[in-house]
Amino acid sequence: MSATTGPLIVGFDGLELSAEWRERLCHPAVGGVILFSRNFASVEQVRALIEEIRGLKSPRLLITVDQEGGRVQRFRGPELTPLPALGLIGRWFERQPDRARDLAYRHGRVMAAEMLALGVDLSWAPVLDLDRGSRVIGDRALAADPATVSDLASFYLAGMKDAGMAACGKHFPGHGSVEADSHTEVVTDGRPREALAEDLRPFAELSGRLAAVMMAHVCYPEVDERPAGFSSRWIGEELRQALGFAGLVVSDDLDMVGAAPAGTLPQRLRTAFDAGCELALVCNPQSVIRVLEDAEGLPPVSADALAALHGRPMLSMAEQLLVPEFRAWRDSMKLLSREEQ
Repeated sequence: MSATTGPLIVGFDGLELSAEWRERLCHPAVGGVILFSRNFASVEQVRALIEEIRGLKSPRLLITVDQEGGRVQRFRGPELTPLPALGLIGRWFERQPDRARDLAYRHGRVMAAEMLALGVDLSWAPVLDLDRGSRVIGDRALAADPATVSDLASFYLAGMKDAGMAACGKHFPGHGSVEADSHTEVVTDGRPREALAEDLRPFAELSGRLAAVMMAHVCYPEVDERPAGFSSRWIGEELRQALGFAGLVVSDDLDMVGAAPAGTLPQRLRTAFDAGCELALVCNPQSVIRVLEDAEGLPPVSADALAALHGRPMLSMAEQLLVPEFRAWRDSMKLLSREEQ
């Protein structure tokens, strides 16, 4: 029988682990952590924190972060490259498509190489949503046109892969065409199923290159009244069967208001797993404490499946910096970031 681990990816407070958090992260229901700005003070500090987390148990915990670039970039500092929002690369596509493709590759390569050098396994990236009016997505998306998103994301994925990082596409089946923010509101996209085809297109075209897909906390009532991350129709029929996706399905943060139609936090957990999610994010430390008090019966995940998300860095950061092309890629990201300011 293959080894299993916990299905929860959890957040915690602080720049170092307390005895209580070391114990919580060793709970059988925990399979990984998600780090935030609240966990970062410097490259040296976060590297030491990650090393401690890695040594807590076996199979080891997955270490994740949101390091998309632009306004969603949890780790910032003089030793890390400021990454532009992906939407800036999409605007380059309108003028110089080949230049934009090259920038997309560089963005994915630099982001992944720097995170892997810190010990992070996975950045929850790339965003495959369309930039069609969502307040929370906006320039986190590569473009409004699905063909452009698919095109540029394929180069971004190549950059991640060449650095040694797996990829998670988000937020299936698409959060970018509805204005409301699922962090703070219950979000409904009332369009008929056929109108969602463009939002689905990047996921359909790239699903074979994704190790994981994160679900959207958006209700599409013409398909299912429940938010997509709690819907067996969206996960089982649309993602698994129609798209043939074979990787891990991840629920977005269960504390978000957009998850409220699924009930209380314990109900959200059960419903997400019953619908077909294999991993679930619980980012609020107080929610993690409550969940772990009654985590009996949560379905385990295959340790081998989770290991597919573990980082496999091709070179250390010191080795990367000896490569002239890599230094040039970092410089181009810095220049592009300045365009946003």
